[in-house]
Parts: sequence; structure tokens; C-alpha cells
Amino acid sequence: MKVSIATIAILAGAAEAFAPGRQIQPLARHQQQRPTSELHLFSKVKNLFNLDKFDRMVKKNFPGAISNKDLSKRVVKALEKKGFTPDNTLLATSVCADELARVLEDEFVDIYGTNFNLGGLSGFPFAGNTGWGAMSAHVPDDGYCLTIHGPHVGITKDGQIGKVERSGIALVDSCCGSAIAASNYLAGITEGFASVNPAIQKFSDFQQGAVQELILPHGKRLSEAKNLMKELPYALYDSQDVMVTDIVNTGKGSIKKGLAVLGGIQINTGPDTDDYFHPLKFDYYDENGELVADLLYKLK
Repeated sequence: MKVSIATIAILAGAAEAFAPGRQIQPLARHQQQRPTSELHLFSKVKNLFNLDKFDRMVKKNFPGAISNKDLSKRVVKALEKKGFTPDNTLLATSVCADELARVLEDEFVDIYGTNFNLGGLSGFPFAGNTGWGAMSAHVPDDGYCLTIHGPHVGITKDGQIGKVERSGIALVDSCCGSAIAASNYLAGITEGFASVNPAIQKFSDFQQGAVQELILPHGKRLSEAKNLMKELPYALYDSQDVMVTDIVNTGKGSIKKGLAVLGGIQINTGPDTDDYFHPLKFDYYDENGELVADLLYKLK
């Protein structure tokens, strides 16, 4: 049998490799695993797929909802045509005290600067007429005001409405806690098991007492809802919209160049996903305090 020099070299190398006491070197990292770039790309594609799946789930549960990022872009584009700029616009917000509500607020603060806070629990404008008057005085001369209001609701990764994952907290928490407490109070009344509370409007919990009163007109609607947690923020919004409209109409004489009022439902999600907003109203008032344009179609 003929054996080439190359074959002899290979056999000699193999013999040396398996010689007693010889340590077998492990394969290099790049020989053991997929290249890091491949793994990174695979992880990125998987993450995008999961985010797209989550996005579709949110929009299925809340038809008309858009991400906060898309919302801010569309609002800015619509209002630029009316003359709104970061330099001549005051942002006013009436959203819940919950830290999750700051996500939407911060999205617009990054554009228009610090905001005037009109809101309290569940997003109701508890600053009232006095707060509105103070806010109006802070609008730049010949400037504009953008007011954003709305209750909020959570949704988990697996689609549970009324709850949300919070950063650093293992417990999947209720969202909005104030709204849920108010709905429980309402259920106690409509179902007849509530006890008489002589201190319903005590000042140590005045805002929650007010939320409970403001939700009363929606008792039948909520008791018949197929999904209470889904219907609850919309019922709260309807009561809130009445308050906001009354405050605006009372103080519209203080409008300077123009006022935009954006109302809807905040949809809070976990730390790894975008939050959403379901816009329900986007009205524009001129310098005379007249409602002159419905801009909601610009957010679709």
C-alpha cells in the first residue's frame, strides 16, 4: 500500500494529539457556537416578532389605539399647521397620579417643555377652574396651549386588561387602582351590599371620593359590560370629558392664540413594550374661544 507523505504527517499529528499526558485543547468559541452576529440577528428578529404580536393584541383589544410615539408625531404635525411650536406652546396635562401616566406626559414634555399639571386620581382635572385660570396665565403671549387628558388602563404581556407589569415589582399590579376601587364601590351600590358611609367626602381622601361620585351615572353600563376592565376607562373618560368641557367653556375667555384639547385613554404596558393611547377627541379652539375644528381624523 502506498502512503503519501501528507498521510504520514496527518497520522503523526493524530498520534501526538492522543499521546498520554497530552491535553486536548477545546474548540475555539467561534467553532463551538454560532457567530455572535448571527445570534444577535436571531434575537432581534424574534424580539421584533414578539413586539408585532403584542402590538396586534393591544390594537385588537383597543381598536383605534396607537403607540405614544406615533401619537406625538401626528399631534405635532397637525398642530404645526395651526402655528404651535415648542417655543410658543404651553403643555397642560390632566392624567392620573400613577407614575405610569408620566410616560405619556414625558413624550410631550420632550417636545414642548415642562407641563402644567391639572390632574389627579384617574386623570380627572381636580385643579378645576382655578387651576385652569392659573395655567392660562402661563401661556406665552400670542401663544398656544395643548391640553391632554384621559384615564388610564393596563394590559399585561398575555393580554390581561386592568393589570400591568411594573419595573422592579414581581407582583402584576392593578391599573388603574383608583378606577378599580371606584368600580368596586359602584358595584356595592348597584348590587345592594354597600354600607352607609357618612364620611364619603372626607378631605383625607377627597379625590377618590369624587371619582366614586363621578362614576355613578355609569352603574348600569358597567354592570352589563362583557369586560368590565375594558369598559371602565371609557366610562371614566365620558365623565371626565364633561368636566374638561365645562372647565374649558368657563375659562375660554383666557385663551390666547389658540387651544388644542386631546382626550382619550392611556394604555400602559410593561417595561419592555411601548405604551399606547386611544384618542377620542382632538378639538381646536380659536383665540375667541370658539370650537372651530375637529382634528381627530389627523390621528387615525
